[in-house]
Amino acid sequence: MVGDVMPAAFIEFKRRLRWADADAAGRLHFPRIFEIIEEAESELLRGLDWPLDVRRRNYDFPRVHVECRFRRMLVLDAPFRLRLAVGKLGRTSIRYDYQVFDADEELAIEGTMTVALLQDGKPTEIPPALRALLGGGPLD
Repeated sequence: MVGDVMPAAFIEFKRRLRWADADAAGRLHFPRIFEIIEEAESELLRGLDWPLDVRRRNYDFPRVHVECRFRRMLVLDAPFRLRLAVGKLGRTSIRYDYQVFDADEELAIEGTMTVALLQDGKPTEIPPALRALLGGGPLD
């Protein structure tokens, strides 16, 4: 139907806090959350049939803004659930919103990551095919 927009794309996965992601006290080492978020972004795009090799050949996605709020501790070997969703599609950028829930399903971490779309080192509009996959309609 004309005017219908797909819901925003998202991915969820469950993991346990690995030894490599913990600090000496057995808690999440804070910069590791960004690696986990990037893993989720890669899996989201792969799941939408926007393979990483297309990204490398045609586009760059540098991070231009990252926010993270730690609310509860994640400890070594404890299970957690991550949800990454497209929060906002700009003309040349994508803002992802993420939440991490601890073993008790309490919100432990939340934040955003904004990536710009570059082609040949310059900002470029999100291609219509990618925009549609991410749940955005055409630009007004």
